Amino acid sequence: MTALLLPLLAVVPVLAAALTAMAPWRAFGRVVTMTVPAVTMLAGLALLVQHRSEPVIATHVGGFVPGVAIPFVSDTFTALMLVATGVVALASLAFCAQTGEFDRSRYFAPLALLLLAGANGALLTGDLFNLFVFVEVMLLPSYALIAMTGTWRRLGVGRLFVVINLLTSTLLLGGVAFVYATAGTVNLAVLAGAATEDGRVAAALGVVVMALCIKAGAVPVHGWLPRAYPGTSAGVMALFSALHTKVALYAVIRIWSTAFDLDPAWGRVLLVVALVTILWGAVASAAPVDAREILAWQMVSGVGVILAALAVAGAPGGSIVYMIHHMITIGALVMLVGAAEHVYRTDRLGSLSGLWHRERPLGVLMVVAIAALVGLPPTSGLIGKLEVVSAALGTAGAWGVATVVVVLLGSLIGLVAMLRLWRGMMWRGGVDGGGTPVAAIIDDDQRDGGQGDDDDKCTPPRVPTRLLVPGGALVALSVAMFLGYGAVAPEVDRAVAGLVDTSAYVQAVLDGPDALTATTIGGTS
Repeated sequence: MTALLLPLLAVVPVLAAALTAMAPWRAFGRVVTMTVPAVTMLAGLALLVQHRSEPVIATHVGGFVPGVAIPFVSDTFTALMLVATGVVALASLAFCAQTGEFDRSRYFAPLALLLLAGANGALLTGDLFNLFVFVEVMLLPSYALIAMTGTWRRLGVGRLFVVINLLTSTLLLGGVAFVYATAGTVNLAVLAGAATEDGRVAAALGVVVMALCIKAGAVPVHGWLPRAYPGTSAGVMALFSALHTKVALYAVIRIWSTAFDLDPAWGRVLLVVALVTILWGAVASAAPVDAREILAWQMVSGVGVILAALAVAGAPGGSIVYMIHHMITIGALVMLVGAAEHVYRTDRLGSLSGLWHRERPLGVLMVVAIAALVGLPPTSGLIGKLEVVSAALGTAGAWGVATVVVVLLGSLIGLVAMLRLWRGMMWRGGVDGGGTPVAAIIDDDQRDGGQGDDDDKCTPPRVPTRLLVPGGALVALSVAMFLGYGAVAPEVDRAVAGLVDTSAYVQAVLDGPDALTATTIGGTS
């Protein structure tokens, strides 16, 4: 794949969004919307193969010299994220198609495509200002998706989501401006190592990282996520969990590796935030009575694990593996819970009790997905937790030991929360020990609803297999990652090598006759 094609990964979804907005055929919109994330996934796979021989490729948009032009850059880390984003987005949109999201509004397809365009652009850009632009491209359709999907809570949730993200975007833009004021550039390749050489640049980049951590849902500004995400539909929540928080975390990893040079001295503050986030999210997930709210709090805890693995280690391998695992696992669980919610019209634990005896395929898939989330074999969760623990212990210090203790404690509390979710949804009795199984409620309602005494006409609804396919596919992928990690590990190693040694990244972005004089730290030319 030539570097000149990289901008198309952001441009094509925008063009597809325009086509689906103008076309009156909703079937056409569904086909196009499924095709775009599939193409993103295939492009990511092609880039993974290419990066085995060519570690970094870059192109420049805008007709300016390298260092000033808008850079689109891909390395193995970017390619891995494109594959993961494409896979989870495809599964989420397939679930949305099955639950009728596309039929409720003709603008669902173009909004989802614009969201994907922003995510792809944010993954590929090598410029902080354009990172801000692509993040805003993601946010604008998200406001509309929240407003048009989900429960009656969506309007209040929409206000919260808009206010928090507008304030955070202002903080992010201010941080980018501070970086330019102190360094004379916002190009990441030019900023390589700058935070370790100039305290002013480090402080400015710290503002950028803080804004991205807020967008990812880290403590202390985290409460918006478990309130906003469950208020929308399950399909949109799965889409958001794969794109919004993970793109922000990708940007944090990229900035931390390139500009901060993985400096452990600067990592202590980030590590404290991460450890508190792990425990806060895990403990809070044990309280809600709505299944998707429990998963949202687990999402917050997972953000902490990813940040902790980045801050405590000398290499971000644990962060990369756990982030990809978390995208797959949370997406699977949200869609599996959403399948039950779509049929039974609730995700409240007591109201869904007793489903194990009625929805056995759903129950089996949830067992495996829960095992993945808490880090049990045979799933990617075990690989992710082992990578995080290994990275933390590799520091051979008190901070590493503290990280391992907190991660394991968070996993134990998370297991308790997920067992509570399992008992509330699948086993007999509600969360109060006396809830009536939802199957019995539906049977009574249908028998009293004008069907007479003919039991053959009173068959209660079941979760159809088509609703289980998207979440089940991600569960299968999690198991496949565990069984075939030997094929994934070399790609992760290449991604880590590119983040630890950024010389290839810098050379690819600044390759040109004026590469060294186009833009330099301090604003001189």
